[in-house]
Amino acid sequence: MTHDGAVETGDLTAGGQDAGPAGSCPFTVDRPVMRQRWERLTFLHWPFEPAVVQALLPEGLRVDTFGGTAWVGLVPFFMRVSTGGGGRAPWISDFCETNVRTYVRDGDGRAGIWFFSLDAARLGAVIVARATYNLPYYWSSMQVAEHGGEISYACRRLLPGPRAATSRARIRIGDRISAGELDQRDHFLTARWILFSALGTRHRLARACHQPWPLHRARVLACDDHLIAAAGLPQPTGEPLVHYSPGVDVRIGRPEKIARSLQAGSPDQG
Repeated sequence: MTHDGAVETGDLTAGGQDAGPAGSCPFTVDRPVMRQRWERLTFLHWPFEPAVVQALLPEGLRVDTFGGTAWVGLVPFFMRVSTGGGGRAPWISDFCETNVRTYVRDGDGRAGIWFFSLDAARLGAVIVARATYNLPYYWSSMQVAEHGGEISYACRRLLPGPRAATSRARIRIGDRISAGELDQRDHFLTARWILFSALGTRHRLARACHQPWPLHRARVLACDDHLIAAAGLPQPTGEPLVHYSPGVDVRIGRPEKIARSLQAGSPDQG
């Protein structure tokens, strides 16, 4: 436990993420309500002061730190969505997405993701995700393009504002990282299996189960992002940590209510 109430991930072994082999999902989703394919995905992460991130979290969630530092991720990718039974409509089910996120623990020590924003290029997906999962989705114009070992992403927010929120990144994709080369920080930043959401005093979680990420080395060739600042965070400085993945198939569970006693977990727990 850090002095400002943040949780250092090495301090906790309880909670869903910490059981089982590193980088592997510790549970199964046997009856998914949705199946997704997350592909052509890049993780860009910057370090932040824990107190800065904690100030933007709802009551009951504490920022999860690594090396005493909070991390904020910008994650652009291409999404393919189907029903739990595998039904698809490609003209509405395939789209680009970019999310801004950090890592948290709830009052029961469960590790997961808190999304500051999620931009998607399908208005229908935005409406459904806002209504069903209470997630802060935005409708945006977006593109993903690959050429000669490079991948580029572009995002321009449409609704709801601010309409000046844009993001562009160009990445050089490197070699595959073997399982033995991945370290604890790599897993901390990428191997997350629970997402949290809140609407007023109502808190929910949802589980996302998939095989371990196939990760590649990557480096930033260009990055001009304004989505992180639009979420209320300071503009990040310095080069981000970068990982690339060709993708994973994901099974999404139904939203689960979080007991009020867990929402109000004391900062001294853990």
